[in-house]
Parts: sequence; structure tokens; C-alpha cells
Amino acid sequence: MHSPASAILLLGTASVVVGLSAAAEQAPATSTARARLVLLGTGTPNADPERWGPAAAIVVNDEAYLVDAGVGIVRRAEAVAAKGVTALRASELRRVFITHLHSDHTLGLPDLMLSPWVLERTTPLDVYGPPGIAAMAQHIEAAWREDIAMRLYGLEPQATRNYKAVTHEIKAGRIFEDRHVRVDAIPVRHGSWPEAFGFRFQTADRVFVISGDTRPSDAIADACQGCDVLMHEVYSAVKLSSRPQEWQTYHRAVHTSTVELAKLAARARPKLLVLYHQLYWGATDADLLREIREAGYAGMVASGRDLESY
Repeated sequence: MHSPASAILLLGTASVVVGLSAAAEQAPATSTARARLVLLGTGTPNADPERWGPAAAIVVNDEAYLVDAGVGIVRRAEAVAAKGVTALRASELRRVFITHLHSDHTLGLPDLMLSPWVLERTTPLDVYGPPGIAAMAQHIEAAWREDIAMRLYGLEPQATRNYKAVTHEIKAGRIFEDRHVRVDAIPVRHGSWPEAFGFRFQTADRVFVISGDTRPSDAIADACQGCDVLMHEVYSAVKLSSRPQEWQTYHRAVHTSTVELAKLAARARPKLLVLYHQLYWGATDADLLREIREAGYAGMVASGRDLESY
């Protein structure tokens, strides 16, 4: 197993990391692990041009396993592919695991169905997600029926129907397995959604746990238990007070504060905690990390940014 300091490969802007030596913070080593977590988008519904819609990928050798489909997912994947991660070329995007059906996590699903098809994907898209994902995919196909018909029957040399989504409506437990990875769905609580999930990916050499959107969850901590990377959503506990009262009530019920995440991570004991889907409200990455430290978490933690890899 690689040391924590060797677990970070920067593909975009510099990461903010605490828990390493000063030298490691300045010049993190390139990971040589066969499996890696790539952040394609770390954003929220807030229109931050530096953070595209929430999406990530577990990449194992020549295969990519996408998690969520935020705005810009195909172009973000191509940006990483251009840096040598060929599993993320548009034509290779063949499967995605959806945590829940909020729009910021699914607005890229039409892009993921249609764009790689135009770019010669050789299979339909496999989509794993909570109940409702099948109807969503069917409505996307119906909404773009004119485009599909023109590409199939117009002048474009397109004969396949690989725009289609093969949907798998999931429950908690093992939902996918192949030669590279085993994927388990973890039930989480996210407001009024009847079903929302995090995911645990186990490869030959590493274990990744991704929270999705959730209030603090013992199930996420139990799924990690010393995992290599825990990627977890977060909001600034300090800045929450700047929000209107009704939004404070909402965020406390459906998301996880820095203080709550510090306690959860102490139970989960990941080798690396990666923050994503950060709600700042004027805070900075350094502020989030400081809040987590002040809440008592002593492990290694990074505030993730788009196009980084761990």
C-alpha cells in the first residue's frame, strides 16, 4: 500500500491538503496505484465556474466507473483523458452509478447518454441508481427523439442505438461486480428522498467510499473502517449561521457539517478524507480544513477540486 503522501495525483489546480509534511504538501508524488479516484466535478447547485456538477470516477487500469452525472461530465472526463487517463475518453464512458435523483447530480445524464454515442461508444450506457432512474432515462430518450432520429436516419453515418441507457434500479447491498471492482450501495438519509445511496468500491488494491449527499451516516462510517479514501460531502459549520433560518434548518437535516464530518471520519478512520460538494458560503478550502481540525479530526484530509486524482 502506498503511503498517504504518495496517494495524491494532481490533474488540475493545486489541492489543499492537511496532515502531511510541508514538503509533501508542496509537491505531492504521483500515484502509481492501479486504482484511483478522479474528481470530475465537485460542485453544488451554486453556479461556481471553477466547480462543475458533482461527478467522480473510480479508474482501474482501462476501465472507468462513474459516480453521478453532474453538468459537464463528458467534457470533464475528456479533460482528464487528455492528461493520459484514457479510460475516461468519451467513447469509453460505459457505466455510471447515481447516488440520488437531485438535478445537480443528474443534469449530465443526457450528455452521458448521447455525447459518447455520437463519439462512437460501442455499447449502451449502463446506469445504476435509485428507483426513478429508469423513468428518467426513458424521458431523456423521448425528449431527444428528434435528435436521435436525425442522427439515425439523416446524413450522419450512425447506425447504432448506443444512446440507450440500460437501467438498473438498485437497493442496498452488492449491486455490481466484475474483474476489477465490487460495488456496494450504502443507504443514506438525504432529506425527503425515499432512497439515496453512497457507494463502496473495492478493487484489488484499494477501497473507496463515496458518501453522495447525506446527513451524517453511521452506514458510511461502517462501510469505510480504514478504507483508503473516503470522499464525503460537507458544509461550513461556521458559515451556516449566515444563511436564512429556513436554509439552516434544511442544511442541518440533509447535509453534513465540518464538525459532524470530523466526528464521522474519526470513527471511519480513512487513510485519506477528501471533501467534495463543498458548501462554502464565503469560506475557503483552508477554512473548511481548519474547522475539521478544530473539531478534533487528526487524520489526513484534502479539500477536493475538479480534475484532481487520489
